Amino acid sequence: MKKILVLGDLSKKKIFDTISGLKPWLEKHVIAEVIDLSKERKFEKPGAEIAVVFGGDGALLSTCRGLGRNQIPIIGVHMGRFGFLAELMERNVCASLEKIFTGNYRVRKRMLLLCRLERAGKIVNESTGINDGVISRSSLSRLISIKLHINGEDVATYRADGLIISTPLGSTAHSLSAGGPLLTPDLNAFIIVPICPHTLTNRPLVVSGDVKIEMEILSQLSGAGFTVDGQVFTELEMGDKIKIERSDIEVQMIDTGTRTFYGVLREKLNWGGQPNYGRN
Repeated sequence: MKKILVLGDLSKKKIFDTISGLKPWLEKHVIAEVIDLSKERKFEKPGAEIAVVFGGDGALLSTCRGLGRNQIPIIGVHMGRFGFLAELMERNVCASLEKIFTGNYRVRKRMLLLCRLERAGKIVNESTGINDGVISRSSLSRLISIKLHINGEDVATYRADGLIISTPLGSTAHSLSAGGPLLTPDLNAFIIVPICPHTLTNRPLVVSGDVKIEMEILSQLSGAGFTVDGQVFTELEMGDKIKIERSDIEVQMIDTGTRTFYGVLREKLNWGGQPNYGRN
């Protein structure tokens, strides 16, 4: 019998009730270990074959980070508001999981970010990102000056509200809201998107996922920070350097064939509808 991890924020009543109601059915098919995402941050559990995550995109991001270097195939059950990452819907979760338990699925590997914060020549913080790493203002403060280097070459100095470095999987997240392009999640690339740049010629940039990116904070500032996946936050100081490259870890997303990237865009972004020309 397979062993699986069942994860969700059990402090939320809907998720608690759903997982509790589903557990007797699960135990007829698999050995299920339930993990409360509101309490546990790391759960590097060898022996489990897959992870089933109940919640929104944030729950999936937390799960991937919590697994650390012991990544296993994960799939989300959508119980959020507008998530792009969850594959399954609550109403047909049992039928979908039965399909997965028989091995009827594929695993899609996606790139992750390795983000390091260097201060006074020392690495003071390191984190893995699934969607993005973002320099931004965390309170009412002035524009931030950020110098960008790629593979050691000076690219640009931005004066902006911030700067986003995104994976293709994260192109539908913060990057999209800041005007970045949509990328298919199988690409090996970084998206670099300035947030409200002072100079309108500073445009989003897509570069190879094999490069090494460095951002240096030039501003004497307060109230600015670096956030990974909207979940891991660190206050920034003048002179801090943030170094980002592709991680040697890859997230493993279960694909049951029920959704496609373009289908999600049509559903979530309402693509493909006819223009409303009105009536004369």
